[in-house]
Amino acid sequence: MYLLVIGAGKVGTNLSRELIEQGHEVTLIETSQKRYQAIEPLFEHRIQLGDASELWVLERAGIQRADMVIAVTGDDEDNILICQVAKEKYGVPQIIARVNNPRNKQHFDLLGIAPVVSSTSLILSFIEHGVPQKGLIRLLDLGSEGIEIIEVLVAEDSPVKDRSVQEVELPERTLLISILREGKGFVPESDSVIRGGDRILAVLDPDQEEGLKAAFGTR
Repeated sequence: MYLLVIGAGKVGTNLSRELIEQGHEVTLIETSQKRYQAIEPLFEHRIQLGDASELWVLERAGIQRADMVIAVTGDDEDNILICQVAKEKYGVPQIIARVNNPRNKQHFDLLGIAPVVSSTSLILSFIEHGVPQKGLIRLLDLGSEGIEIIEVLVAEDSPVKDRSVQEVELPERTLLISILREGKGFVPESDSVIRGGDRILAVLDPDQEEGLKAAFGTR
């Protein structure tokens, strides 16, 4: 697989190194000459100096044959532009973008740029996972694919408490895939009984989120 990684900061550098070790063909593009000179000895011909928002830089790096473009610069506008160009002009099959400011994710969504990775949102999800009062946590959102994975906490007054999985009236296009109980997880069967304090992982159509909340009595 041939991958273009845009941005040779810590994320781009470490990612490129891992991809190369896995046997992939990688070209890393960096706009800062100082940064380029610092890591060029590590990557040699695999790194190029240039502004990836310019078409000739992308074409010089071989974007026409790229299987994937990964934009991980520290500038969200650059990441949006690079991924949009890769997807729409060059027809790159897969793009991945870094979101530095989670508030900018809506702009990526509006332009159909997905998946996106936000370290801030990821850390927040881990924090929320450790807060027992949190009723619902969105673990994975693949809006462009029409699917998401949600974790729901079963409260002591939840209507599903002490009921089997087959007795729970789930919304359409929703599947319970795991029950986390006392630090251990298992795949539920139809006769598995849901207990108060359980954390349920569900995969569902994003449009069914409100229905899932209603089924579990989650605010």
